[in-house]
Amino acid sequence: MSRKRDNPYAKPDARTRAAKQSGYAARSVFKLQEIDKRYHVFKQGQRILDLGAAPGSWTQFASQKIGGAGRVLAIDLTLVEDSLGKNVEFAQADALDLDSELAARHAPYDVVMSDMAPNTTGLKITDQARSYELFMAALQVAITHLKPGGTFIGKIFMSEDFPQAKSAVVAAFDTTKTIRPKSTRQKSSELFLLGQDRKPPAP
Repeated sequence: MSRKRDNPYAKPDARTRAAKQSGYAARSVFKLQEIDKRYHVFKQGQRILDLGAAPGSWTQFASQKIGGAGRVLAIDLTLVEDSLGKNVEFAQADALDLDSELAARHAPYDVVMSDMAPNTTGLKITDQARSYELFMAALQVAITHLKPGGTFIGKIFMSEDFPQAKSAVVAAFDTTKTIRPKSTRQKSSELFLLGQDRKPPAP
């Protein structure tokens, strides 16, 4: 049996097809949709920062939820060619090495979100460590650029570092939730940490 046939991501599943039929770039939209439905993340007129936005489904969903008065700054090293919405600004840049001018365009933000995952190596410990590093870097961006009361959503692979990541969210937000959306693939170890009500910066 070939590796391609063993790979659960090798061919589109029902959710992938459903996302495409609904005009979204990827099946990951259903994860954000579920998070929003459960925790009421998005509101009209918000300012959103989407870190590692490609292929664009999270940006597309958020832009629809916040309406024409809202703004999304979507950042990724990979160019996103799909339509993201009239209220979206896309910047081809390193989401974790933002220059102050770029990050400040729509700051402070109501929501900072990250669906970033490392390029996997197949080595579980290595992939988990890289996921943790990405998550913590995204969290730091959120802590720096969120307004008090703002929300952070970040993806992370389950590992022995998870409690440390969750503790960092707890320290910065009044409410913390651990979420494994129903649309997550069965074999995936990914989770999402949601931090709501960003605590004001210490004086």
